[in-house]
Amino acid sequence: MSTIRVVRGVGEAPTEMASYDAALAAANVHNYNLVAVSSVIPAAATVEEVGTAPDLGPAGNRLTVVEARATTGGVGTVSAGLGWATGAGPGLFYEAAGEDPATVRRTVEVGLDAGGDLREWELTDEQVAVTTAEADGEGYTTAVTLAVYGQSESIF
Repeated sequence: MSTIRVVRGVGEAPTEMASYDAALAAANVHNYNLVAVSSVIPAAATVEEVGTAPDLGPAGNRLTVVEARATTGGVGTVSAGLGWATGAGPGLFYEAAGEDPATVRRTVEVGLDAGGDLREWELTDEQVAVTTAEADGEGYTTAVTLAVYGQSESIF
């Protein structure tokens, strides 16, 4: 059975891209080429919330992810939420981002319910991870929550 790991990070830096890179570093996925996929969890997979990714292979490899990301260059709160729902068959991820963590969580929950209804799947286990950061307005702040599929693979 394959494992999908849910990881999180927060980063602050002088540019938007650098804060994103710092958030990826905090989640330990900064040395991979991230390939975003939509939201389906294969039936044979398990989802495990780990916080920080273990070593997933050589730097520069391709890594498949579902990503929630929120960035600000001002003062305030950023929240990146990722939820997952599983059952006997395939499951779903749903992501959302915004300023209020409670609103982000609720948006993820509503999205998971709608996605399950659309597919007519029985999704019996639902979890949500929201990563939140407080920005001081000096530079940029990014919060990320990612679902990382398995190990990295060569990009060639």
